[in-house]
Amino acid sequence: MISTRGRYALRVMIDLAENENGKCIPLKDIAQRQEISKKYLEIIVKDMVSAGLIVGASGKGGGYKLCRKPEEYTVGEILELIEGKLASVACLASEDFECTRKSICKTLPLWEEFDSLVHDFLYGKKLSDLYDK
Repeated sequence: MISTRGRYALRVMIDLAENENGKCIPLKDIAQRQEISKKYLEIIVKDMVSAGLIVGASGKGGGYKLCRKPEEYTVGEILELIEGKLASVACLASEDFECTRKSICKTLPLWEEFDSLVHDFLYGKKLSDLYDK
């Protein structure tokens, strides 16, 4: 399941893309348009800046903007940055997870195929696919 954090990160990215004007966009403006707490967004955008998805500037004229063109971002990369690996079951979420039934598990191929479909779908969608230009 995609958390609120992941959904909000995607909304921030869409907002930045829709309102791109070459300048940084203040977080208060994004928070107001998206009807999300500015404090909550501060936590999310910090991770996005650290990962290099967006850049931030403080002071007068400060705010955030995309590092790349919207068509160069995938939904999958944005969500995995915030959510971590998008896996349907614990045994696929981490290579360190030890499952004694892995070699005989009848459902593992199902979850592997499902995760592959989700991955391909999310990485096949670009940020630019999610808004009206």
